Amino acid sequence: MQGDSSTVMLDVRQNRFQSTIEILNDCIQACNSCLTDCLLEPDISMLVDCIELDRDCADICALISQYLSRDSRFAIELAKQCAIVCEACAKECEKHAADMEHCRECAVICRDCAQECNRIAETP
Repeated sequence: MQGDSSTVMLDVRQNRFQSTIEILNDCIQACNSCLTDCLLEPDISMLVDCIELDRDCADICALISQYLSRDSRFAIELAKQCAIVCEACAKECEKHAADMEHCRECAVICRDCAQECNRIAETP
């Protein structure tokens, strides 16, 4: 196929948790963005908890997204833990939301993600 500039399209199987995976991926993006912006603030010392929770939240969302993508038997159990971390991150970001737009946006997305993870954790 040398010289062929056509794009190969992958046939990705539609996952029953596709909308949840998309919310998790949005949360990963929001947390990583918030973390990066917090590190650029003049007084990072007041944002240490926010930075740590952003990282924890992004990490667990990435794990759950991967588990759901491959329909892991552990995904549903771990979704409840993901909701707990997302909720904690949302609460911390809300403390800074009045002064920092990135924290406000992150809090909203984390809260949505927590609700979605709680919803699927209740799935039989």
